[in-house]
Amino acid sequence: MSGTLNNASLKTGRSFDLGKMNLRQLWVAYLTYPTILLYFALIVACIAVATHFFAGWGATLVSIVAVILVYPLVWYLLHRYVLHGRVLYKMKWTASLWKRIHFDHHQDPHLLDVLFGAPVTTLPTIAIITCPIGYLIGGIGASATAFGTGVTITCIYEFFHCIQHLNYKPRSAWIQRMKARHVLHHFHDEDGNFGITSFVVDRLFGSYYKDAKARPRSPTVFNLGYDIKEAKIYPWVMDLTGSPPRDRPDGARPDAKAARGTRHAA
Repeated sequence: MSGTLNNASLKTGRSFDLGKMNLRQLWVAYLTYPTILLYFALIVACIAVATHFFAGWGATLVSIVAVILVYPLVWYLLHRYVLHGRVLYKMKWTASLWKRIHFDHHQDPHLLDVLFGAPVTTLPTIAIITCPIGYLIGGIGASATAFGTGVTITCIYEFFHCIQHLNYKPRSAWIQRMKARHVLHHFHDEDGNFGITSFVVDRLFGSYYKDAKARPRSPTVFNLGYDIKEAKIYPWVMDLTGSPPRDRPDGARPDAKAARGTRHAA
């Protein structure tokens, strides 16, 4: 994607294909994306609330550390057992939710619009997890700190998630390894490597794998088990999509070789 076309996308709202963007274009798209701008505004608001109801440096720091420790575990559990679960698409009233929050992303991993979680689902989830932790530690001020920390981590996760789908080879060996593991999750076997920036929890739960040789390729890596057979029984996601589920994302086809090469970056 040329710089001119990418700028046009910013103005017209057209989708971004991360498989055709470079790092500079990602920064522009990321820093001007409405969801990210909303997150930034909420972080500033949390700082204001935390300052007004200051809980003390001890409670503030403990709240930050607690969220940093809890967040990867919560993300792992939600990613593995909810986003990759098969319950949501089997109910008509949750089918559109599952389609938006994860199915679309696996159908086309390079599409920026569905890579970011929708604020209507991400923010309540972050609040439910972080606010009670902070409140128990230090009341309203610490609760605001905890929520702000959760939103900040989400921004970091989202950026590195973009990097993992970007047509770009990171210079950092750590980011290369991180990207390689996530590419395996999307292009080899979805039942593993659920982390984004860290795979410590994957190791603890036995879902970590290093390369494609570690396990056979999953036939459901792009459709998460929602194949033609399932779509005939539970048609709501397919009806919303307007076409049958694909066994390979069209948007990723030109970059398939590059994706396979990234797997061996480690």
